[in-house]
Amino acid sequence: MAGGAVSMGLPLLDLFLNDNGTALAQGQALPVRFGVWFWGCGMNPHRWTPSTVGQGYELPIELQPLDRVLPDGSNVKDLVSILSGFDVKLDGRPNHPHTAGLIGVAAGSAPDLANTYTGPTLDSLVARQIGGTTRFRSIEMSATGNANRPYSYDSVDTSNAPEVSPLALYTRVFGPDFADPNDANFTPDPRLMLRQSVLSAVKEDRDQLNRILGTHDQQRLDQYFTSVRQLEQQIEVLLSGPPDLASCMKAPEPGAENIGSEVEQSVPTNQAMAEILSFALACDQTRVFSMMFSFPASSLRHTGGATAQHQLTHDELLDPAVGYQPQAGEFILVSMGAWADFIERLAAIPEGDGTLLDTCLGFAHSDVSEAKQHGVVKIPMMMAGRASGKVKPGVHVAGATDTTSRAGLTIQQVMGLNVESWGTDSMQTSQAISEILV
Repeated sequence: MAGGAVSMGLPLLDLFLNDNGTALAQGQALPVRFGVWFWGCGMNPHRWTPSTVGQGYELPIELQPLDRVLPDGSNVKDLVSILSGFDVKLDGRPNHPHTAGLIGVAAGSAPDLANTYTGPTLDSLVARQIGGTTRFRSIEMSATGNANRPYSYDSVDTSNAPEVSPLALYTRVFGPDFADPNDANFTPDPRLMLRQSVLSAVKEDRDQLNRILGTHDQQRLDQYFTSVRQLEQQIEVLLSGPPDLASCMKAPEPGAENIGSEVEQSVPTNQAMAEILSFALACDQTRVFSMMFSFPASSLRHTGGATAQHQLTHDELLDPAVGYQPQAGEFILVSMGAWADFIERLAAIPEGDGTLLDTCLGFAHSDVSEAKQHGVVKIPMMMAGRASGKVKPGVHVAGATDTTSRAGLTIQQVMGLNVESWGTDSMQTSQAISEILV
């Protein structure tokens, strides 16, 4: 396709085959951010669910890793709301092990087929709303070393591959294209200036081509040009110079990395990526992120251990004295500790009159409740942060068999999406979780 002297390749089509601490220096409000943190293989409801609702809930055993005092004297548990007793409704569909629950929570509808997404995930929906003015529309990460297991989907067949290496994530965000706010000698890259107007230059040819394409090709071409426009927006950000944010500074380069699904690998990877991400958020390089700490049907294992978490949930005998599987249960504590690590890192960066976490809404969830049963009732979910004063943390909300889509609807409304209901069939809801709203 040519537009004057500009040409651009196309995808393979069927046709071919402030001062008060709450605003920036220019007066705009500090950006609000959203992120998902996922862990696999759920929890034990009687060991994870608080016994009281509302604020000031007591932490049961499997949530005790959240009882962590931060340097400013606050406690991680007071920054987190627990959403218990919410269900994924199958509406007669099969309970595909470890995918029905994941997709039901993330996309608002349980799938007909295993590993088949029913629509865009929450992070993608939010990124469409708030991700267009940052260098990266969203950043996806995974702590267990497999980029072929994505969490994030833009559509039923378009996924966003995660970064699995802290060093690669650092290079992508803070490499040569990063405009360092501490460098007074910013010069726009002329190569970026040449690429800036590609989309508008070929618009006339694109419109002519659209008229002879079938519906399927039109959809594919539109999806392609949407991604090109996102690239143009990234270029505009790069050409605009360093971000004018008081909390922005270049992240320290990560040290040696050891990538894999052993706990002794995934926990440090989660910590390293959380640190890099926190600097990326503070520099407004992105406003949306997702972290897959462990896969559905979790492959986490200890160094030297012969059996991974998922297999333990099926093979380990239930200890009748305590009512759960002790070895498998240890991985739940690991996961909750890693979630606390992530929260602690976001809370460590001062921003305005609070912290980076105060401008964030973090959403954590799993794929099942009891992994041994592949349960999709009582799916564990949590929220962290204040979303710039729109959400109050530290609350336990008991869902009483309501759909998990109430969490997804709440997230979208808090993040500014004009949506009154979300989900399909009995997963559909128009009721936000008012207990956590300000």
